[in-house]
Formats: sequence, C-alpha cells, structure tokens
Amino acid sequence: MAPRSSLTPPDAAQALALRALTEIAGDDDLLGRFLVQTGCGPDALRRRITDPAFLGAVLDFILESDATVTRIALALDVPPGRLATARSLLPGATPEGSP
Repeated sequence: MAPRSSLTPPDAAQALALRALTEIAGDDDLLGRFLVQTGCGPDALRRRITDPAFLGAVLDFILESDATVTRIALALDVPPGRLATARSLLPGATPEGSP
C-alpha cells in the first residue's frame, strides 16, 4: 500500500504546478512562450513562484495545448487529467464549461 500524502488537495495541486514549472523552465521553447504569454520576466517569476494564483496560471498555460499537457504529464509521470484536476483546486479556476 502506498503511503498517504500529508498534503491537502490545494497543497498537492501547488506542488504539482511547481513541478510543472520546473519542467517549463528546463525547456527553452516552453519557457519563452510562458514568459511571453504571461508577461512575466525572470525576476517576477522568482517572486511569484509560491503564489497559488500564479501556479494556477502555470497550469492554465499547460492546459491550453494538448501537446504541452502530454509533454508535462509524461515528464512528471502523472495522468494528464491530474493537471486539470490540480488547476481546479487553485485560485482563478473557472467552472468546467465556462467561457
């Protein structure tokens, strides 16, 4: 039996988003697109790295592209749906089906 995590669901979502951000930062193409899309420079990224709303934006960036979802899910060894679930637990998430 796998050990149970002591993290709350929002904490686990933040941890997953932080791991995903590490993957983005390790890929020049993804990092460049992320910085352009968010308007966030490297200094702002460092300052906001623990902000739950910013981590939600990281997951938003990933979820905009099926290819990015697949790439990050494989890198993190998680089911792709876990990224969407994590996003739903962080500030700024919109209810499914909302514009």
